[in-house]
Amino acid sequence: MKKLVLGIPKGSLQEATLRLFKNSGWNITISERSYFPDINDPEISCAICRAQEMSRYVENGTFDAGITGKDWILENNSDVVVVADLVYSKTSNKPTRWVVAVPFDSPIRDIKDLEGKKVATELLQFTKRYFAEAGINVEVEFSWGATEAKVIAGLCDAIVEVTETGSTMRANGLRIIKELMVSNPQLIANKKAWEDEWKREKIQQISTLLQGALKADEFVGLKMNVPEKNITQVMEILPSLTSPTVSNLYNSDWFSVEVVVSKKIVRDLIPQLIKRGAEGIIEYPLNKVI
Repeated sequence: MKKLVLGIPKGSLQEATLRLFKNSGWNITISERSYFPDINDPEISCAICRAQEMSRYVENGTFDAGITGKDWILENNSDVVVVADLVYSKTSNKPTRWVVAVPFDSPIRDIKDLEGKKVATELLQFTKRYFAEAGINVEVEFSWGATEAKVIAGLCDAIVEVTETGSTMRANGLRIIKELMVSNPQLIANKKAWEDEWKREKIQQISTLLQGALKADEFVGLKMNVPEKNITQVMEILPSLTSPTVSNLYNSDWFSVEVVVSKKIVRDLIPQLIKRGAEGIIEYPLNKVI
């Protein structure tokens, strides 16, 4: 039997990635003593790897496909096929940002003010390229961790660090002066694997279901019963990905209506539906929207 070797990111993205795969139909179980997780698909073999290194292993063919951040693909300058953008992070379905930050009381207001200064970051090569292309001469040094503490302690003049909202940086007395990049996880494939018809089809299957699971997180399903005399006014306010499903209830002048709507509007929509005659409204979660 042919198998697809799939890289799962170890670290901050790991739990969010496992949840996403579970919502997509794959249960992946990681043992503390093994780097090769179990998966309920005989056509896939999994391995875990740090997101920082994933694109290199996909590029050299160790993995046929894998998930890693756009930031680490750019950092490694990897030659891989980007199959899908998967917008999620360890805490939300939002992208992350790589930013330049300085202490709140620093006189540095713009990245041009960093001329001749020292910058610490884990995203070493990308940062070097960014400042070189901007024509700003800075010393960029690699940070093994606790990067925010280095600038607070005066070990460097600024940091390039990843953040979601910036709230942690503000809480630590840092001020963002520039956003360098927006990043999110991406499903990537080895070029030779992508040329293999069977592997490409399997990777596309994974891509379709992962994206469907992410999209489903933005929507809910609604079911309701509506009397025939009120059906028109109920339909007038029902948004939908496609037309609502409407069917006659057995031996009555009522209709059953089913629709998929955005989570953002459902709390305001339900009271309006009740006012227009809908009854027996049921809201339910969705696993995938494809």
